[in-house]
Amino acid sequence: MNTISSGTAPKAKKSLGQNFLQDDNICRRIAALLDTTDADRIIEIGPGPGALTRFLQASPHSLLILLEKDTWWASDRQRVADCRTQTVLTDALAFDWRRISPPYPWIIAGNLPYNVASPLIWDITAQATGLVRAVFMVQKEVGLRLCAQPGTKQYGALSAWVQSHVSPTLEFIVRPGAFSPQPKVDSAVLSFTPLPVAQRPTEPDSLKRLLSLCFQQRRKQLGGIFRRAALPDWEDILRALRIEPTLRPEALSPVTFNKMAVSFRAALTNHKKKS
Repeated sequence: MNTISSGTAPKAKKSLGQNFLQDDNICRRIAALLDTTDADRIIEIGPGPGALTRFLQASPHSLLILLEKDTWWASDRQRVADCRTQTVLTDALAFDWRRISPPYPWIIAGNLPYNVASPLIWDITAQATGLVRAVFMVQKEVGLRLCAQPGTKQYGALSAWVQSHVSPTLEFIVRPGAFSPQPKVDSAVLSFTPLPVAQRPTEPDSLKRLLSLCFQQRRKQLGGIFRRAALPDWEDILRALRIEPTLRPEALSPVTFNKMAVSFRAALTNHKKKS
């Protein structure tokens, strides 16, 4: 069982967005959602004092890798690690998630700091093609955005991008009392199931540019957005895809955005060079 290392444990650092999970029941539920087998390899992001780590170590698995940015906690986790656990002192935002490829599949979990959750999930879901399953705790507002459907106020670039790569499910809400120190908002635990390769974006760079262009002006109509961006042949492209130019970006599904990304690939590449 993990214990606090010799010396006084440091206070949570606001600069790292640290709110340490301390509720065993929540940890148990997260570990259960991972549904691991003896052959599975797990990555935990930001273990901190190790509340969730204890339950991951008790779950069936072959290897557990802990990615920890905080030097003190990385040392503490390594000190009490069992033989199947390795601690890596690193910033998860700088980690090369492309290393998680089909020949090297992993399950990923973590109580993600509020200030990095969105970019982390953006990168992991798109780059980790060997992802088997993921369970993350994030700020409730971010969780709602990740699962948002077209036509809702929470739906945006993050929603469309993540849902183009995985299927997210909001599993349950976590109140501030489960953490130390307590955040001022609720959290949400979400599970992520990768989409089949055939359903993933074929033009991810184009999709990224398209989402950025559209949702920077989310209240504008598509026709106006593309006209102001001077994208060539935008009217013909929308007509061919049977998309009304009067629609706003929030009305389009991830599938539709991916179709548009393919058709607009050349135009978006040239637009990037000009801007």
